[in-house]
Amino acid sequence: MDMMFIDYLARFGHVLFGVTWIGLLYYFNFVQTEYFKEAEPAARVDAFSKLAPRALWWFRWGAMGTFLTGVILLGYRHTGLTADITVGALMGTLMFLNVWLIIWPNQKIIVESNQGVQAGNEPNPDAAAAAPKAALASRTNTLFSMPMLYLMGSSAHLSSGSLASSTTAVWICVAIVAALEANAIFGKQGPLTTVRGVIHCGLALTVVLVAILNFL
Repeated sequence: MDMMFIDYLARFGHVLFGVTWIGLLYYFNFVQTEYFKEAEPAARVDAFSKLAPRALWWFRWGAMGTFLTGVILLGYRHTGLTADITVGALMGTLMFLNVWLIIWPNQKIIVESNQGVQAGNEPNPDAAAAAPKAALASRTNTLFSMPMLYLMGSSAHLSSGSLASSTTAVWICVAIVAALEANAIFGKQGPLTTVRGVIHCGLALTVVLVAILNFL
């Protein structure tokens, strides 16, 4: 099979899975979370029992498909990586890990607890602790998604240069991203609590990372 066709097929899959994943990420953070703040308790239980499991299935497997096709694409271009794609791929990888290691395990506890409540059982006491962990990781993924998407696009159209020529700038960006990821695991939501806050922080992070990669 022609290698160019395989490359394009992987790119098509990467975009298709990515639309599914990031679309649901924005749905969870901008729509569903805000609805749950206002919904009646019975409506929340019903949504967590029936709606959330379906959305989370597409969400986590969309993340898996995006990650795997991204690995294939990087494999074709490992000798010509740009600074932009390196930082963007790092954030995409962390987002994937957040989905499978933090968001999904904690959301599973919440979903199963609500399903138990619908069946007449007592809620799982672990659900109260699981909710903020899942929420912070999900907000952090939303924060990362904006500069990640920008850098994925700019790597092909507005690249700041090769990885070798931008080593210092890349390492500074890696340090910033690592600090934010550490906060996602051990910290607090802070300004990420609100939709407006996470959008503003995401755009600000985009500006900071792009400025470092282009002007440092």
